[in-house]
Amino acid sequence: MRIAVIGSGYVGLVSGTCFAQMGNKVTCVDVDEQKITSLKQGIIPIYEPGLEQMVVDNQKKGSLLFSTDIEQAILNAQVVFVAVGTPMSDDGSADLQYVLAVAKSIGQYMLGDMIIVDKSTVPVGTADKVKITIQAELDKRIKHTVDEKLKATLQQLNFDVVSNPEFLKEGAALDDFMKPDRVIIGAESERAVQVMRNLYAPFMKSHDRFIKMDLRSAEMTKYAANAMLATKISFMNEISNICERVGADVNKVRDGIGSDTRIGYSFIYPGCGYGGSCFPKDVQALVKTAKDFDYVPRILDAVEAVNYAQKSVIANKIIKRFGENLDGKTFAVWGLAFKPETDDMREASSTTIINELTSKGAKIVAYDPKAQHEAKTFYLKGNKNVTYAAAKYAALPQADALILITEWQEFRSPDFDEIKKLLKAPVFFDGRNQFEKQRMQDMGFEYFQIGVKD
Repeated sequence: MRIAVIGSGYVGLVSGTCFAQMGNKVTCVDVDEQKITSLKQGIIPIYEPGLEQMVVDNQKKGSLLFSTDIEQAILNAQVVFVAVGTPMSDDGSADLQYVLAVAKSIGQYMLGDMIIVDKSTVPVGTADKVKITIQAELDKRIKHTVDEKLKATLQQLNFDVVSNPEFLKEGAALDDFMKPDRVIIGAESERAVQVMRNLYAPFMKSHDRFIKMDLRSAEMTKYAANAMLATKISFMNEISNICERVGADVNKVRDGIGSDTRIGYSFIYPGCGYGGSCFPKDVQALVKTAKDFDYVPRILDAVEAVNYAQKSVIANKIIKRFGENLDGKTFAVWGLAFKPETDDMREASSTTIINELTSKGAKIVAYDPKAQHEAKTFYLKGNKNVTYAAAKYAALPQADALILITEWQEFRSPDFDEIKKLLKAPVFFDGRNQFEKQRMQDMGFEYFQIGVKD
């Protein structure tokens, strides 16, 4: 099929590249000329394992194009995916200005029957707004055109708006797209459903994971999925805080409840809070939607409150150990990204922890294998108490303690003798409970975890 993907951020770039990999002719569009220039050169603006090579390969084949020309992309497309950002507004709602701007462009330029697919995470009811916006632009064109042939063409145009939420995990996005757990399609017409079924058929050779539903249910499914996962994380973090106070070990509790098949082990790891581009934004957007319809979402409000507080737990442990005045103290930080296998620092726990420590006079030497550019450029820019190391052990010399925040693989089996040798004292704050406490203590570390009494 001929596909246009409007928006070449994380979702748009991964989606467009994977569709191209299956033989479709895909044009990815973005208003950022520098981004498009870089993509044409094979320079990827995000870190996602395997994506760069797939982009390069499909550009060479001619199946993947990058452009700033939205009009030409729409004119050539049978299916248009809307994958622009829906940033959080001040009131917590999703900002739809970019989605509706794309809808307006589609109405202004389309000349053939088309399927328009909302791939961005959007509130319930957005598909209706997109449809209204497109139709309004078409009506304007019909009213003002003097070319009778063109007018007749425009009057006969058919288009469908489809909701097709994405379920991509950063760090595993290619696998998630190429071998999806499910493909959710919200649509009003069987024609649109069949087009989408044909488009996704190559990704479902082993078994069918295509789930059809109405538009609003599809839009809600995305928010419900992320809110459920965020709830599991916050629930486990709340249990970890109780464990610390009663003398229980949250790691053992996790083993105990995770063995129950009704619960499972996924998303019940205690830690220093969730971050990223999805969970914080989507939970708050769902809260706002509920309140707009006169419902108070008490569980979701609590999920947000627990997560906000959880990001300070490690900083509080450090302050308890070293005192309120951290002047003259230096801390090594391993991990800045909100999770491993990404350079994404949006809502990352590292920013909260580092800013709280430096506000009390501490100096930070940080290392992350992928996210340091993001930290320097955006998220910790201007914090003069933060410097960066080129490797994990290079962050340690003369540090008063080591803080592990992001559980990258290279941190899982470190040389503990080297760590002890380089630190001023063997003090280790583990924000992801990577190691067994007794073993660490036997090796001579003063070792602090989440959900285990200090």
